Amino acid sequence: APEGGRPWVCSSLPSSEFLGAPPVPLDDIIIEKTFEPEVCGRAVKVGDYVRYHYIGTFPDGKKFDSSYDRGSTYNVFVGKKQLIAGMDKALVGMCVNQRSLVKIPPQLAYGKGGYGDIIPADSILHFDVLLLDVWNPEDGVQSTTYLTPPTCVRKVEVSDYVRYHYNGTLLDGTLFDSSHTRLRTYDTYVGIGWLIAGMDQGLLGMCVGERRIITMPPSLGYGENGDGSDIPGQASLVFDVVLLDLHNPRDSIAVTNQVLPEPCPRKSATGDFVRYHYNGSLLDGTFFDSSYSRNHTYDTYVGKGYVIAGMDEALIGVCMGERLTITIPPHLAYGEEGTGSKIPGSAVLVFDVHIIDFHNPSDTTVMTVIHKPEECEKITKNGDFVKYHYNASLMDGSHIDSTHNYGKTYNIVLGANQVVPGMEEGLKDMCVGEKRHLVIPPHLGYGEGGVTDEVPGSAVLVFDVELVEVEEGLPEGYMFIWNDDVSPDLFTEMDVDLDQQVEFTNYIMRQVTEGRGRLAPGFDPYRIIDNMFSNQDRNGDGKITESEFRLKADEATHDEL
Repeated sequence: APEGGRPWVCSSLPSSEFLGAPPVPLDDIIIEKTFEPEVCGRAVKVGDYVRYHYIGTFPDGKKFDSSYDRGSTYNVFVGKKQLIAGMDKALVGMCVNQRSLVKIPPQLAYGKGGYGDIIPADSILHFDVLLLDVWNPEDGVQSTTYLTPPTCVRKVEVSDYVRYHYNGTLLDGTLFDSSHTRLRTYDTYVGIGWLIAGMDQGLLGMCVGERRIITMPPSLGYGENGDGSDIPGQASLVFDVVLLDLHNPRDSIAVTNQVLPEPCPRKSATGDFVRYHYNGSLLDGTFFDSSYSRNHTYDTYVGKGYVIAGMDEALIGVCMGERLTITIPPHLAYGEEGTGSKIPGSAVLVFDVHIIDFHNPSDTTVMTVIHKPEECEKITKNGDFVKYHYNASLMDGSHIDSTHNYGKTYNIVLGANQVVPGMEEGLKDMCVGEKRHLVIPPHLGYGEGGVTDEVPGSAVLVFDVELVEVEEGLPEGYMFIWNDDVSPDLFTEMDVDLDQQVEFTNYIMRQVTEGRGRLAPGFDPYRIIDNMFSNQDRNGDGKITESEFRLKADEATHDEL
């Protein structure tokens, strides 16, 4: 507009006036639309406030004014007599981004008086107008959802903390800001004045995963002055928002999608050691970690602060085999800082968890008798040589091993540390034909190390055992016993060649063969005899003389005759 005068609009319709011919008198304005947007979300009405650019020329093409030259749009109310009458009339019905060429006759412009030295009397004016913005003082926030998530368990409320991405544009589509370009969400409380008023209102009611267009007038945006750089004064703002995360500082953990095993004889308690698998994601579904990808459970004590507080809480009171989804707010997870690249600050975490097993360091072997024969003459004890079948698995049912696969029993001497301690306990006081179900904690099994490629570290073991055969062992401390009375002159009997030395190995083996004596079952007989010989050979010269030779009854510190 001329300095101190009323504004114009622009137009450059091809006509005889642009070809040097005398101007044709106009009775009313003439409007030619040179560009129309595909969608006209809103048309100017009387009382609206508009922002537009224009170039003003005379019919001969001579420019008399331009908003572009001033680097600023012309901002004004329409229909309030703040413009020349022709412009007031021409703007009504225009859409944002519409471009029109407008001819205004003098009686609807500056008439016979003209405007100083700039506009001669009775001048027809042409304006090339581009409408950039329109709003009304009665406008509020307009929210349009264009993508709704399939489920919405919770909506944004006042005082919630949200994480969202956005593209911010002016009403004409000019981008002024984007969280996407910074590769970081915008994180803030809602409804407590941390945001411009329009965004505070526009975010309310959103679901995680929802995409929404939020349009606001300048009174709910940056007002008359804009932001001083990218947002001009009196500008309507449009935000394309996707909500990624939502929580409230009062939130606790939420447990959903529970699948409980039947039965559940025991639930985890503080101090238990738990092995579990998990998939970890953010609230919008973004994956960040999985124990499955490492092919290894996550193993930890619970209730001791070894894991994030929310997980510590959720893992107490669970059953072996249980599946559950745990949603953890950031103040019970990784807080405002997150973990860096994988977990952003202030992020809600979602864990899909499968409890594999748990135990307590104070646990003992749990033994359940599945079948016991009616007649049971003897029960197993330390020293017995036992033969049994077993099926071995983990608590989640994963198969480990079975003697049935090999077609033969597993044979051990009870009390000789030939199997894990839990199995030793589980096989005691058992009858031939008896079947037992054994649950063995790792400290009585294979411990933290497990067995490579077979048993994970810290795994609870499950054995289904059937006792097939028992050979009675010798009394504790004995490796050989006599079935008959001992010869009163045993040394002489053993000194076959009368060289004052016993022929030890041959003699003992002959007694066993003839049934006069018995070696401890389950061991290599020659190793037993070598051990007996070493005990009798007091001076270590490889010979046993009469002075060295003693029965066990005579010397209780050796496990020999």
